[in-house]
Amino acid sequence: MRKCKFRFRTGFTFLEIMFVVVIIGILASIVGPRLVGKGKKARIMATRATMNGIQTALQSYEMNVGNFPSTEQGLEALINCPSDVPEEDWDSAYLDKMPKDAFGERFLYKCPGENNKDYDLYSKGPDRQEDTDDDIVNWTKEEEEL
Repeated sequence: MRKCKFRFRTGFTFLEIMFVVVIIGILASIVGPRLVGKGKKARIMATRATMNGIQTALQSYEMNVGNFPSTEQGLEALINCPSDVPEEDWDSAYLDKMPKDAFGERFLYKCPGENNKDYDLYSKGPDRQEDTDDDIVNWTKEEEEL
């Protein structure tokens, strides 16, 4: 009796592997550029959301105390009662901790504001340098140019 020897092919040929690599390359070239830059935009949006939370806390502080924290008191006044504010006026901590922007930097605060009538609140933005075009601010850039 004669045995039939069948060779079963295992694995992939070089041509099949190259075909898959080419398909992956085409997909990456189509999808890749669309994803680049989305992280930066998401961080800017997250920073704006955090700024909105700080502004809400500042408004609550102003309603209870009667004025916004000074530049010297800074945003720390939203966490710990400043020494010149009576305890009965300072309700409680308006923020749990000192917020940072999505780039890992502290927010900058000035009161009275130079660009906004009450206070200036801003982030250094993606380049992490103050007074550059990519700063994220609580005032509109048109007001700054007037």
